[in-house]
Amino acid sequence: MQFQDRGQFAELMTRAGLGIGEVAKMLGVDARTVRRYINGEGKRIDRLKIEKLREVANRRCPANRQEGFRFVDIFAGIGGLRRPFEEIGGRCVFTSEWDRFCKETYTANFPEPADSDHEFVRDVRPYADKPESVPPHDVLLAGFPCQPFSIAGVSKKNSLGKPHGFLCDTQGTLFYDLAKIIGHHRPLAFLLENVKNLERHNGGRTFATIMHVLERELGYSVKTRVVDSSPWVPQKRERIFMVGFREPMDFDFDDLAIPTGPKPTLRTILDVAVEPKYTLSSHLWKYLQDYKKKHQSAGNGFGYSLFGPDDVARTLSARYYKDGSEILIRQAGKRPRRLTPRECARLMGFEKPGRAEFRIPVSDTQAYRQFGNAVVVPVVRAVAQLMKPHLAELLAGEEREFVSASQGEFLFPEPAIAV
Repeated sequence: MQFQDRGQFAELMTRAGLGIGEVAKMLGVDARTVRRYINGEGKRIDRLKIEKLREVANRRCPANRQEGFRFVDIFAGIGGLRRPFEEIGGRCVFTSEWDRFCKETYTANFPEPADSDHEFVRDVRPYADKPESVPPHDVLLAGFPCQPFSIAGVSKKNSLGKPHGFLCDTQGTLFYDLAKIIGHHRPLAFLLENVKNLERHNGGRTFATIMHVLERELGYSVKTRVVDSSPWVPQKRERIFMVGFREPMDFDFDDLAIPTGPKPTLRTILDVAVEPKYTLSSHLWKYLQDYKKKHQSAGNGFGYSLFGPDDVARTLSARYYKDGSEILIRQAGKRPRRLTPRECARLMGFEKPGRAEFRIPVSDTQAYRQFGNAVVVPVVRAVAQLMKPHLAELLAGEEREFVSASQGEFLFPEPAIAV
């Protein structure tokens, strides 16, 4: 088969979310040959190779995907909120994420067709100033920046004499950008996520202000709940979820499907063989031990935490790349080690144990930051499933069809090649 269309091969690669090296490995050719395919230099391409690439592209990014409901993904990180809402039939039409490394991971895992109307922007503020520039949507998702409201962020800013929360010029006002978009588009529903401490920040006044804006000024019916991730993944991570509906609904967070029985342990996400580079150096291990002893003698609880395969970990943080001290894994006869980025992906529920389906195209340092700032995907999945019948009811009220997961299932695809 002579493959004449020089743009079609590159378009299939884009839809599949694969780079030149990965395609070369999958098709059993060298990188130079793949470049010739892309450039349309007259190389003959076996029909089976084309169909193999097309199959991967269609599985990862369907070309004729049904409409479903439309949603926007604001302060998206690496897409932890997006995946579960695709699974219930939604289609993302707009994404904003400031961090360029997060964008790299996001786009690697959510490839878009060449003719997609999806728009990815870094800074959402100009769009909030002109909210009509954001595409119409039915659901707004946002894990709005949490540092101004987190315990660590507040403590740091207090020590520096800087304002925090709604007084923070750099991040505190981003909630109001969300409010502008919600106020203009009036989506059927929204899901917001933040740190547990949001409820207590500034004596509860910050949270009261947020609720006042959402309920009184924007007129939404809002329910909130702090959810711990440990029934789903071996990590104690508490986050507050805020679900709002434009119309009064009987949505109740008490109906959230929380797994029962024994909680998962680290054994379910740990690899048997790990590269030596993840074992702490003797210098770093001595520093952490001395640091802990110093604070223990002063009556403080600061220091490292060691875990075994039958334990549940502390909260993974964005600072994990520095020394890994909050979650160190014991090793018999060796110094402890950090989790690998792949183990972090499982700890956050981005992939299932024993599989490597979430693409990590960035350095270990960036990967640790990204997973430490992310949501736990199975928790969001449970919230999305709880919202699903209410979204279906609201769409039916507008005489629109709700595309179920059986019509368009966007679970993690089987990996085409080892990544």
